[in-house]
Amino acid sequence: MAGERSVSDPAGLPSPPGRRDAVRNYHRVLNAARDVLGESGADASMEEIAARAGVGVGTVYRRFANKDALIDELVRLSLSEALAEARQALACPGGDGLEQFLRGLGTLFAAHAKYAHLLLERSADGPAAREIRAALQELTSRALAAGTLNPGVTVGDVMTLVWGMRGLTETTGEVAPGTWQRFLDIHLAGLRTPGPLSATPSMSAGQLAELLPRP
Repeated sequence: MAGERSVSDPAGLPSPPGRRDAVRNYHRVLNAARDVLGESGADASMEEIAARAGVGVGTVYRRFANKDALIDELVRLSLSEALAEARQALACPGGDGLEQFLRGLGTLFAAHAKYAHLLLERSADGPAAREIRAALQELTSRALAAGTLNPGVTVGDVMTLVWGMRGLTETTGEVAPGTWQRFLDIHLAGLRTPGPLSATPSMSAGQLAELLPRP
């Protein structure tokens, strides 16, 4: 209909020739990269990724200068997803945001489980990663203030839970993909339990700082 905006172009301008093909190939390459990196790890080649995507290797190189650039794009997308989860959780009233965020992270870890180790090597620092960690700290503080966590719980305890959940999704993978949800349910129940949580103290702020990347 005349006057209507094109779905593919919010400005209402006709899409340039080949633009839709380029977008489709971009998604094909990323999906193929997720599969191939999950199977072959860092040894995956651009040729393997191109073959899995059903495109020529030149098409891959036109969009991504090398494999590092391709992995960096996967990192950017996964961090954007995690950041969106964090911001949604921060919008929750009271102390409910922490559980929402943890469940969102679990879903994200499970979706990227095959190649998560490659992403983590590159996403530990940077503005998005720091904002995500700050959100986790704020959500933990809110949950403690609201009484939805045992007062003895620390940010270090919650970070340990996140690391454990991440490792579990990598280990269980396609064999038992829902295991992380039960793991999270059990640990959340434990973190809500009144009384002393453990005879072993939580990691100190200094120990946590050593484990997290410095700006």
